[in-house]
Amino acid sequence: MLLTRINILLLTTFLTVGCAHNRKPQTLSNNNAEDTMATATTTKFVLTSPVFKEGEMIPKKFGYKEANISPPLEWRDVPPQVKSLTLLVEDPDAPMGTWIHWVIFDIPPSAHGLKEHVPTDKTLPDGAIQGKNDFGDVGYGGPVPPSGTHRYFFKLYALDITLKLQAGSTKPEVMKAMQGHILGEAELMGRYAR
Repeated sequence: MLLTRINILLLTTFLTVGCAHNRKPQTLSNNNAEDTMATATTTKFVLTSPVFKEGEMIPKKFGYKEANISPPLEWRDVPPQVKSLTLLVEDPDAPMGTWIHWVIFDIPPSAHGLKEHVPTDKTLPDGAIQGKNDFGDVGYGGPVPPSGTHRYFFKLYALDITLKLQAGSTKPEVMKAMQGHILGEAELMGRYAR
């Protein structure tokens, strides 16, 4: 009986060691297929402008007290399954808190940018809809810092829905509608001084 128990114990040990020895070691090249696919398909959603680079000064003509026209913007690598894009432009350095300069939503997913001097119409020919900025106007309102140099963040959101909000909607209304529907975000920051 004792001999049988010893034989069973030895056999169990042999099988455990043998199985462990035959197991392939985990390496970076043997990652799970889902992780590999995620890495392979992940691209960086990018927002740029041909008139200023990240952190550079925004040309004067785009200021509120100047020509007050919107700068041209370009984007690439939009995430798949996008139904619409939303652009928000804000100044977090404003004395009374973040100042909203532009709200535009339901930009079609086929768009690759916005041309210079987007009209301040409530609805654009491609179906994009403009919201209200903190100047109380629909459309773009350029930088106008009271003093010093301020930062202006252009934030582009890729969404899995169209918002279908009314023209003149505010940033809080747009943010609430976007909640749970953001597939990607791209950002460009420019500076402006009077």
